[in-house]
Amino acid sequence: MKNTTVVQSMINAIDKPAIFITPDYVIHAVNKAYLETYDTEVTLGQSRCHQISHHSNEPCDKHGEQCPLQQCQNTARAANAVHIHNTTDGKSYCDILMKPIKGDNGKIMGFLEILDAIDYASTESKKDTMIGQSAPFKQMLNKINRASQSNIAVLLQGETGAGKELVAKAVHAASNRKEKPFVVIECTGLNESLFESELFGYEKGAFTGATTTKKGLIEIAHGGTVFFDEIGDIPMNMQVKLLRLLETQCYRAVGGLKQKRSDFRLVSASHKNLLDLVEKGEFRRDLYYRIAGFPIYLPSLRERQEDIPVLANHFIRLSEYKHKKFSNNALTLLSQYPFPGNIRELKNIIEQSALIANEDIIHRSDLPESITHSKTTTVNQAQAVDTAVISLDDVEAEYLSKVCQQYQGSPAELAIMLNVSVRTLYRKLQRYGLKLPVAN
Repeated sequence: MKNTTVVQSMINAIDKPAIFITPDYVIHAVNKAYLETYDTEVTLGQSRCHQISHHSNEPCDKHGEQCPLQQCQNTARAANAVHIHNTTDGKSYCDILMKPIKGDNGKIMGFLEILDAIDYASTESKKDTMIGQSAPFKQMLNKINRASQSNIAVLLQGETGAGKELVAKAVHAASNRKEKPFVVIECTGLNESLFESELFGYEKGAFTGATTTKKGLIEIAHGGTVFFDEIGDIPMNMQVKLLRLLETQCYRAVGGLKQKRSDFRLVSASHKNLLDLVEKGEFRRDLYYRIAGFPIYLPSLRERQEDIPVLANHFIRLSEYKHKKFSNNALTLLSQYPFPGNIRELKNIIEQSALIANEDIIHRSDLPESITHSKTTTVNQAQAVDTAVISLDDVEAEYLSKVCQQYQGSPAELAIMLNVSVRTLYRKLQRYGLKLPVAN
């Protein structure tokens, strides 16, 4: 094709993995960073982008992903999408930026694709990493990646337990401040005196008990990121002081005369609707617009149900019960539960279930009653009864669990009713961690 030398020079000048492709997905130019990212060899003029990144002979939109190339063709404008690619490091997230490239005649001759690796998220279990692959999760990753490329103030919004601190860490880790401190300030319960001494520090002798000079968190965070968790809980009388700090990045230590300055990036979070608080006069409007430069919504677990199985296995792997696994039916039941406490609640339920389970396999009967007796999961089970495939072990465990809750007779009588020996009955009860009630 024409202008190949010019296009190749343009590709080589990009420090991130990049390729130039035509509307038929064929790669005509590639840089070194791209070649080092993927384990499949690229043949210019023959290899298609989806063959290299997805190991598929079909475009990504055939497998449920948004195709940025198609978006570019439809709008003649740049487009982006978050995809899961097969790289030399396994399945990895990347943020794709696709730009149409025009020739001398003004017509689009192809598309420039630039890839930005997302190291803070994974589809598989990794420590200190965000886990998921649902559409809402990918949308959140896209927002995080965009925000991390600038110093704009970020406001994280979502329900309690949705993982705001992990997202804040991801914003920091993906930014150019990642080598500097990440400082968390818990806003709940801060009174005025504690607010100033914690944030700004104090000089020796500033108050009774100040026997030494102490640095504040704002000073410690110089060059890095400050995360104000539950910023909506800061009382009105302290909000003006916070606003002054955020606008000037200047402060004075308690008992100090010298003004200090700290260069920090701001990330805030709240489970409350701050705009509602603004309308009620409980949160300063000017402070809200100072902290909400780039809002990011964190989806609840109800909105990303397909991520629950991988999250459940992830938390098991990181726990002291890492040798245990969930049965498919238990994972199905977990996925149907609404999780009002979100990720924090899921972690607790995982540990409870693993502790209750007597075997290496965690059955649905090992799940807490909050799961098994939930109205939502009961309705979903009734709707799915005709289509769900349940293992025989799970069926047996669930049935015996109900029998143990209701049966009042002797073990010998029950064994006869079940058409098994008393020894077999006791063996099965032991296997599933069940006990018969003591007969009166």
